[in-house]
Amino acid sequence: MDKYSLKEAALQYHAKGRPGKIEVIPTKETANQRDLSLAYSPGVAEPCLAIADNVEDVYKYTAKGNLVAVISNGTAVLGLGDIGPEASKPVMEGKGLLFKIYADIDCFDLELNTKNVEEFIRTVKILEPTFGGVNLEDISAPDCFEIEERLKKELNIPVMHDDQHGTAIISGAALTNAIHIVGKELSKAKIVVNGAGASAISCTRIYVSLGAKKENIFMFDSKGLIHPSRTNLDGKKIEFVNDNLPAETTLGEALKGADVFIGLSKGNVLDGTMVAGMADNCIIFAMANPTPEISPEEALKAKPDCIMATGRSDYPNQVNNVLGFPFIFRGALDVRASEINEAMKLAAVNALAGLARKTVPDIVNMAYGSVNLKYGKEYIIPKPVDPRLITEVAMAVAKAAMDSGVAKSPITDWEAYQLQLSNRLGQDNTLSRIIETKAKQNRKRVVFADAENISVLKAVQEVMEERIAWPILLGNKERILQMADEQAISLKGIPIIDPKLPASEEESATLAKYGELYYQKRNRKGVNLKESGDIMTSRTYYGAMMVETGAADALIGGLSKKYPATVRPALEVIGPKPGVKKVASAHIIKTKYGPLFLADTTINHHLDSKDIADITELVARAVKIFNIEPKIALVTYSNFGSVPDGESAKLMRSATAILHERHPEWIVDGEMQAQVALNTENLESFYPFSKLAGHRANTLIFPNLSSANIAYNLLGEAAQMDVIGPILLGMKKPVHILQLGASVRQIVDMVGIAAIDAQEFS
Repeated sequence: MDKYSLKEAALQYHAKGRPGKIEVIPTKETANQRDLSLAYSPGVAEPCLAIADNVEDVYKYTAKGNLVAVISNGTAVLGLGDIGPEASKPVMEGKGLLFKIYADIDCFDLELNTKNVEEFIRTVKILEPTFGGVNLEDISAPDCFEIEERLKKELNIPVMHDDQHGTAIISGAALTNAIHIVGKELSKAKIVVNGAGASAISCTRIYVSLGAKKENIFMFDSKGLIHPSRTNLDGKKIEFVNDNLPAETTLGEALKGADVFIGLSKGNVLDGTMVAGMADNCIIFAMANPTPEISPEEALKAKPDCIMATGRSDYPNQVNNVLGFPFIFRGALDVRASEINEAMKLAAVNALAGLARKTVPDIVNMAYGSVNLKYGKEYIIPKPVDPRLITEVAMAVAKAAMDSGVAKSPITDWEAYQLQLSNRLGQDNTLSRIIETKAKQNRKRVVFADAENISVLKAVQEVMEERIAWPILLGNKERILQMADEQAISLKGIPIIDPKLPASEEESATLAKYGELYYQKRNRKGVNLKESGDIMTSRTYYGAMMVETGAADALIGGLSKKYPATVRPALEVIGPKPGVKKVASAHIIKTKYGPLFLADTTINHHLDSKDIADITELVARAVKIFNIEPKIALVTYSNFGSVPDGESAKLMRSATAILHERHPEWIVDGEMQAQVALNTENLESFYPFSKLAGHRANTLIFPNLSSANIAYNLLGEAAQMDVIGPILLGMKKPVHILQLGASVRQIVDMVGIAAIDAQEFS
């Protein structure tokens, strides 16, 4: 990403709307005076008195048990150094956001204006009654060691400095698996560590806990080998002095015959020659960000049999702290652990290592474009989108807390706890990440018919920066570039084509060719050759023809035009798939229970029961693209004949019968009310015969356009749920149409879906 564009995008992101990234949301009813009198005076006195009688009731009546403090003094912020507490706040808010979206843990971020260790410790200690746990962040060494050690001893709630232990836990899991894959023993492995800060010390400590021997570990800081002869060793470095090599040994010399390299330093400190001298089947963890100590390409060229890991998401084996801290705190909080001890950290290591050895869920394979992502040299640790992380890691940590005697509220029903963890997070937060991750695996060319729009241009920049697709813009080049310049949007390397003003002989020839092709398609529909040429100057028709001829893989349009004005060109130029009688559309609503698919939301007014059955089949295929099993409800105002004579009830009843005959194995039923389809208890209690009994519907099929359209608009506006769509279903090639006023996020999501759609066609 261009530095200037990153700066502008980041500043705009943090400032837009309500400044910052987090807010406080009430969890109880506040609709009337009675609610308020219970929430505050006079009703609030009762839980206060209960806690006064039994202080442990604070976990019963307040948010303490699910509340973590993210605390920093801003002395070691990312790679920025000592920039102060105020400047660290965006990072701390971001950490709180990750806690919430990955483990449903609430956070307050606290930035302390002190570099005095005693003052820092005293401040955190007097805040203990507020929080269930403390996540220390971005505190410089050696102060971070003393602060964490003291707080762990003096507080009765879990404390962890993630900068130290996060990378240690994740890389420990990765090293466990890497050593296993290459058939070596950790106790005999020669390990070279480049970096001697808080993270490097903690990483090396955990490797020792896993079986590595200190006499085989050679640690380097910026001044050279950590050797007993040195007189300038500060902090905890002395813990890893080693005189098994001469004091003057260089990094390259130490690497000769080494089994493992651990990089926690800076980019490009290794080269191919140094790697070539390492042992066969060596392990290289180059974790400096954003530039690793050596690129995977160079390392693998020097040692094709090596196992490589980095801190980056665009290479296999990303060592990412988000695999650890949310779930470690989740498990610790759920048993009310008094600390996060070594047993709990090792339990997290082993849980992560074990998870990587299990069969990978389809949804993870889909996100990373693999039909069989499996344990091996390019998959030694789980992926961040793996939905099993919260159950596997949190449960292991909770059990270790109980076994080590630090759990004050032990779990007795593990099956119930596993279900509770699974239900904490729906897929509303993960769906966009999965869409984008999947799109990145095989980038497609997406043409934008409405490029003369600020939201589109902002989305295009994000699409390029996140490598979701290759954009092609249609519109007046001068106007587009002026708009981009005014908004500091970089369009470098992105093709811009103006069908009305061809910029070259090649573009003129293409326009003429498209006119001829359109004429061949429509000459018996009342279109002559001259009209065909004129029609092709329309950006929507031109974009559709690009997709039809293979000049682009997918079309995005509709942001500034009415829906039919984009659908019609697509149907005339590309047309539906063979056998599809009615093209349809769907919207995705992102709910806390996962994505909810609604259809047909924008196209078909008058449907019969066969039409509805056909549309249901189209929607089911779209749902399966996300590796989600369709659980389909045909909804109306009646439940299984409760209103037998209504027109839409009979329509949905008949369509259900058709679907049951065509697909007896599907989880599909109707007719039913939407509230019944989404309420598993009501379904099981009142309609146990239904194929949906025991399931919550994730796909709703409506009897007509009006009801479907009203439903998605109400959910999007009144309920403030994120909406993706409309997704056009049944087309021969990918075309997707934006709704008027779509946000940048909605446009990016649609581009991701268009790219995934194009992958299915290719």
